[in-house]
Amino acid sequence: MSPEGSTLLFEKTPSGLDRKTLRQFLRTLTATVAGERPFTCLITNDASLQRLNVSFLGHDYATDVLSFPSIDGARELGEIAISHQRAAEQAASFGHSIETEIEILMLHGVLHLLGHDHETDRGAMRRLEKKWRVQLSLPASLIERTRK
Repeated sequence: MSPEGSTLLFEKTPSGLDRKTLRQFLRTLTATVAGERPFTCLITNDASLQRLNVSFLGHDYATDVLSFPSIDGARELGEIAISHQRAAEQAASFGHSIETEIEILMLHGVLHLLGHDHETDRGAMRRLEKKWRVQLSLPASLIERTRK
């Protein structure tokens, strides 16, 4: 990625991931959903997500995606961390590729970076995520799967 664009980092990830597809999706998210504001996305493992979850949120368990918004006024949206292990399990459960699951998690994370919160917004983030999911040709979103 260019210095002014979003960045996709891979740490402790399996060699079989289609990194080219994920980088292209990152560019698409930056241009559309993020409004050209860059962000960083780290694809890593459960242990790293658990450490981040403990350090920043006080929750001692691995999760699929964490979002860390930048401070107000920053050009960069912030950072997202995704567990490829959680993504692989969820992809198998929902019958699509790990890359598709990571894309769903990236979209979800970017919406959080933009300030949306499905825990408190009375369905606004769910509706927005569904709109973007349809436009980006993604299967059921993270919120839709958990709120049936």
